[in-house]
Amino acid sequence: MYKPILTFLALLTINIGFPQEETTKTYSFTLQEAIEFALENNYGAINADRDLIDAKKQKWETIATGLPQITGAIGYQNQLIQPVSQIPAEFFPDGEPGTFVPVVFGQPQQANASATLRQQIFDGSYIVGVQATKAFLSYSQNNKEKTDLEVIKAVTEAYGNVLLAEESVLIFEKNKANLEKNLFETTKIYENGLGDEESVEQLQITLSSVENQLKNALRLKNITLQMLNLLMGISIEAPTKLEDNLDKLTQQQIDTALLESEFNIESNVDFKLATNLNEQRYYEWKLAKSRALPTLNAFVNYGANSFANGFDFLDNGQEWFESSVLGFDLSIPIFSSGRRSAGTARAKIALEKAKTQLNEAEEQIRLQLESAKSNYILAIEQYETSKQNLNLAERIENKNQIKYNEGLASSFELRQAQTQLYDAQQNYLQSMVEVINKKTALETILNNKS
Repeated sequence: MYKPILTFLALLTINIGFPQEETTKTYSFTLQEAIEFALENNYGAINADRDLIDAKKQKWETIATGLPQITGAIGYQNQLIQPVSQIPAEFFPDGEPGTFVPVVFGQPQQANASATLRQQIFDGSYIVGVQATKAFLSYSQNNKEKTDLEVIKAVTEAYGNVLLAEESVLIFEKNKANLEKNLFETTKIYENGLGDEESVEQLQITLSSVENQLKNALRLKNITLQMLNLLMGISIEAPTKLEDNLDKLTQQQIDTALLESEFNIESNVDFKLATNLNEQRYYEWKLAKSRALPTLNAFVNYGANSFANGFDFLDNGQEWFESSVLGFDLSIPIFSSGRRSAGTARAKIALEKAKTQLNEAEEQIRLQLESAKSNYILAIEQYETSKQNLNLAERIENKNQIKYNEGLASSFELRQAQTQLYDAQQNYLQSMVEVINKKTALETILNNKS
């Protein structure tokens, strides 16, 4: 019975955690309250929210690249040793022809300041990029939705496992009390010479087994509760009380009308994500095609230069010389030795593969739906059967108990009846958890968060 719990512990794939809180605070949750709390505090859900915000910022970041951009620049130079130029001597009044005179031009220090406005006029890749950001935002929204569904599923399973552990503890405690009573009475009968030693030993074996199961159930009760706390984003040591009980919750989860509900595959989150992949590949193909288009940008620049022998640029009387430029940049792809066409062809192949994967995803989801319905029906049927079997096992054990007390049944027969009862008890508890889990799995495919 504990294998599903241990498997669940090992297979948790959601990134979860808890903030620093006072562990003395006591929490109390119904299943629905636990789900709502986890959707706000589970670390996976929190990061999914952040991813969505990040996608919105990335969308604007992409759009802004095509809007006016202004950059400023300030420069300063101090020529510690100024360059020397040689001028023919005949340029000077007393110069000797054929000789040169070394001359230093300009002043050793200069400063400049400028501002440049750039505007993208046409760029095919920019247009595609803006379109692609919408697809990326849709992917982030769908990923958030999938994370929420996973949180709901994980919390529901963890909640059910805690209830299972709690009910198991109560049953083992009851069974242990009954066995201790039987062992005490049988031991007294044996000590008075009216019974056999084997009857005492049989009961001792059964009692030891139940005691070990009780100890394990107590440990699992603590572990499953800590796991539930972790999923809800609270300290694993925080005291938590569950308001629902397993039997009531199981009855609430039996809803055969769910099997007849209309299924719209476009509402399935896995189908949405597969569609997002298809859109991504489409825009990658358009981007590859856009690289063959020309790009056109415009710019206007305004600046000023100043020169001085010392650092006098901040003085009021310092003279600055203005300049301004207006220009356009046109880039035309002409020949790439087939590189662009090969890239476009590869992007087209990736798009066709994505279309095939979308078709495959649709068929897989429909198959998963039928399997989930079948598993849900089976869980309900097994629950009804295990409930009947438990009633029968209780009657059989009670009859054997009476026969044993009257000396009409052996201790071995009583132990068989008790073991059968204990198995029926655990099967009944596990069947209730299965109903809860299988309904949640079906609702996940249907994208039913209610």
